[in-house]
Amino acid sequence: METIFAINDALKIIVGVSIFFVWVVRYSNIIEEFKQYQLPDWLRDMVGIFKLSFAVMIQSDSAQLVLIGSGGIAVLMGAALFTHFRVNTPYFKRLPSLSLMIICIMLFTLEYSLQ
Repeated sequence: METIFAINDALKIIVGVSIFFVWVVRYSNIIEEFKQYQLPDWLRDMVGIFKLSFAVMIQSDSAQLVLIGSGGIAVLMGAALFTHFRVNTPYFKRLPSLSLMIICIMLFTLEYSLQ
């Protein structure tokens, strides 16, 4: 059982660090991507607020907050994948959103089963 808790904690850290790095440290790249995909600035800002909020929720000890956060990021990553398919980006550019979606689904499933 300790292994499951360790995996759960590791997934939380991976998601939190990834979201922070992309949406804070590399924010200039996000601005360029949203322009390239012809998406409005308000959508970029809203997605950023949601992603950072969900990433903070995932770090909580509250199972309900972790479920909301991991489910929210999984949905946003699904929308990102849809956008990548719509604009026909190369497959390697789709991998980050796909991997983060899979990690969040795993985190959601683990957290739900630990309740």
